[in-house]
Formats: sequence, structure tokens, C-alpha cells
Amino acid sequence: MTSKKAASDKRTTLPRKADLSRAFVRDWHRLSRSGRYDMNRLKEAMMLLVSADNALGPEWRDHALSGDWADHRACHVGGDFLPIYRISSRGSDEEVVFVRAGTHAELFE
Repeated sequence: MTSKKAASDKRTTLPRKADLSRAFVRDWHRLSRSGRYDMNRLKEAMMLLVSADNALGPEWRDHALSGDWADHRACHVGGDFLPIYRISSRGSDEEVVFVRAGTHAELFE
């Protein structure tokens, strides 16, 4: 006899919408061509952020930014490699906007 899942175990939230800024797309192509960064790991972080199931784990070192980047967040994909994103809400819908990607030196100086 098979056990059935409770109805509450079958429910989940909708994934967030995602948008890419022009600067992010330029960064993606530049970083991908350089061959120095693991773009699959960046894509994995993006998918986790869009899925909206849970917060990123501590290994991603997700944190809020300040100053000119207030209302944005960043997570560490590998070493000094990070995407900058923001999550905006309209009613019950959330959207992740990927704004930039690169190293601290490239993004903050």
C-alpha cells in the first residue's frame, strides 16, 4: 500500500519573475568569454533566487548592499565573483532583477 501525501505537502509558491539588465547581459558575455569564472555556478545561484522556495544557504554569503547600491543584494558565487540583484514586489508577485555580475573591483570601484 502506498502512502499519500497530504494536500499541504503538495502546495508551493509560484516562482519569481526574472529580468536581466543590459549591463548584466554584457557582464555575462564578458565573463563567459574570459573563461575565468564558473558561469554554471552563477546560473545555479540565479535559479535558486528565482525558485523562491528558500533563502540562499550560508555558503552563498548572501547580503544586503548599502550606499549607491541600497535596495540591492549580492551573493558570492565563488571567491570574489558575485551577482548584484534586487527583489521587487507588486502585490503578491515578486520579481528578481539581475543588475550586474563581476568581482568587487569591477563592480564597486
